[in-house]
Amino acid sequence: MVRLYIPRMGHEVHGLGRFYATPAGAVAARLLRDRLAAMWPALPGQNVLGLGYASPFLRLWRAEAARCVALVPHHLPRWRWPRSAASCTAVAEEEALPFPDLLFDRVLIVHGLEHAENTRRLLREAWRVLKDDGRLLVVVPNRLGLWAHLERTPFGHGHPWSRPQLEALLRRQMFTVERREAALFVPPFRSRVLLRGAGVWEKVGRAAWPGFAGVTLMEASKDCFGAVPLAEPARAATLPRRVLVPAGR
Repeated sequence: MVRLYIPRMGHEVHGLGRFYATPAGAVAARLLRDRLAAMWPALPGQNVLGLGYASPFLRLWRAEAARCVALVPHHLPRWRWPRSAASCTAVAEEEALPFPDLLFDRVLIVHGLEHAENTRRLLREAWRVLKDDGRLLVVVPNRLGLWAHLERTPFGHGHPWSRPQLEALLRRQMFTVERREAALFVPPFRSRVLLRGAGVWEKVGRAAWPGFAGVTLMEASKDCFGAVPLAEPARAATLPRRVLVPAGR
């Protein structure tokens, strides 16, 4: 594992590993994987970066992607991924990613944005390392969902987001929202018997109460024009106009 971090105080994340080892956690992981696979069904030959607790979901594309890298922030436990091959995990500050500009085709953030010390800086770094036609996919607890209000799950810790709040945040950080999805309509049951009906809960919830899902998934594209400074209105008329001339003329 590559260690590239400077320890700092951060938000304490409620036992992610322990939660996903429980029956409720296994069901939540399966439902999230299903929704992620529907949004990004195939990424052949692409470079994919996962931020936060993303490695369990990067497995969806590792076999076909050119590169899958999981970056673990300082406030999460260190782990090695994948265990059966060369490590693709780095530990670093999310606000200063150790990657060059325009490296990744896709960036996935899971259990990252709600615990970030500086959400603006995190998203700007994701913008920087994305290619100009790259896509960002963010998974966050839904402020209106039941999961965000129960502390026994990781979704009940950190800062939950409503859909309008998340959209506004992404737009401010130079992203254009392309698609909105939701998952975890099943209540956070502990009973194995009740969890067996999770698929039914998802189908009914998506049709009957889409705004009350446990998590929101939002895909956004990189707004390259958002980084271009505009001229001041008073001076715009006096500035020279640049004309593009085809080569050879």
